[in-house]
Amino acid sequence: MNPEAQTLWRAPRWTLAVLLAVLGMLGPFSIDTYIPAFSAIAKSLQATPVQMQQTLSAYLFGFAFMNLFHGALSDSFGRRPVILWGLVLFSLASLGCAVSQSVGQLIFFRALQGLSCGAGVVVSRAVVRDMFPPSEAQKVMSQITIFFGVAPAVAPIIGGVLAEYLDWHSIFWFLVGVGAALWFANWRLLPETLHVGDRQPFQVRNLMRGYWQLLSDPRFMLLALASGVPFNGLFLYVLSAPAFLGDILQLRPTQFFWFFVLSIGGIMAGSWLSGRKAGKVLPKNQIMQGFRIMLAVSVLNIAANALFTPHAAWSLWPVMVFGFGWALMVPVVTLLVLDLHPERRGMASSLQAVVGSTANGIVAGVVAPLVMHSALGLATMSAAFMTVGLISWLWLRRRWPEIGG
Repeated sequence: MNPEAQTLWRAPRWTLAVLLAVLGMLGPFSIDTYIPAFSAIAKSLQATPVQMQQTLSAYLFGFAFMNLFHGALSDSFGRRPVILWGLVLFSLASLGCAVSQSVGQLIFFRALQGLSCGAGVVVSRAVVRDMFPPSEAQKVMSQITIFFGVAPAVAPIIGGVLAEYLDWHSIFWFLVGVGAALWFANWRLLPETLHVGDRQPFQVRNLMRGYWQLLSDPRFMLLALASGVPFNGLFLYVLSAPAFLGDILQLRPTQFFWFFVLSIGGIMAGSWLSGRKAGKVLPKNQIMQGFRIMLAVSVLNIAANALFTPHAAWSLWPVMVFGFGWALMVPVVTLLVLDLHPERRGMASSLQAVVGSTANGIVAGVVAPLVMHSALGLATMSAAFMTVGLISWLWLRRRWPEIGG
């Protein structure tokens, strides 16, 4: 924690949480806002379904690749410059998407979006730990999780409205505006939170030593899996929403909002409770509470879809409860990741994001297209992602019982 944290931000602490949370929303917004316009973009640019999928994959893998470096750069040059330059590049990339005349151009600028927008997502986590002691950091991280979970649900609604009443170009013009507004807000408000004495030398040898220090630490890898993979149990349903809601549950587009309302409600409730438990419940116990909730609802969801025909009256509730369990535990796991190697918090946040975004890319490019037309398939794969996180956490607790204690 920065010893001068009390003097760096004189406004109420919740306002800093909001600023960091909105930065964290940039990644999900960039993924989900344009999904409702897929068919319109394909028709306009004469793109095949495979090419349209590449516009998503290019973003996700660009995001995953550059996440390796955002945090490391912020450990050397400071949090503020990395965030501001990332927002400049994101705004320019969004501008390129808005004026693209071919699918090749769109793929290129989507990759550039992915390379740039991770700066806000990754570095904002390190800023939290720079500014707050552990129990308060958990409360702030919980507030950020609320916004992070809301973004994938709200973004398609905004994108759908823009595509319906304007055209697909307007979606990327909207993202240009978001990037510019965030740059201005952070330029005016965000202080440099990394103390000068904590900065790492920007040398290849030092960077490689840091990467090796984290990647060779099984505790870090297990915590990164426990925090980064279970979210895909919820993300899978978001990506599959058109097929799941329209084809399987036979809902009209005007009824899709129920899915997003319930998903957001579960995440907000779980994040609120996580913040309330900060400093009162041991981290290990709170993490297991979240995993038990996700495990129980996943088993019930699989059983219900195996025995009964899916129906909107009950098929949406498991997604809400799963989101509640995930939001209850993920702020705690994230802080454990950041505190394993305090001198490498930026790099740790980067590598944690790489694990999560790589899983996101696999879900979007491979898993969702395979199972989106089967309610049982969706339930089973959602449970599988949760299980990866649960096994990682249990393995960690068996080998290093002091973590989270």
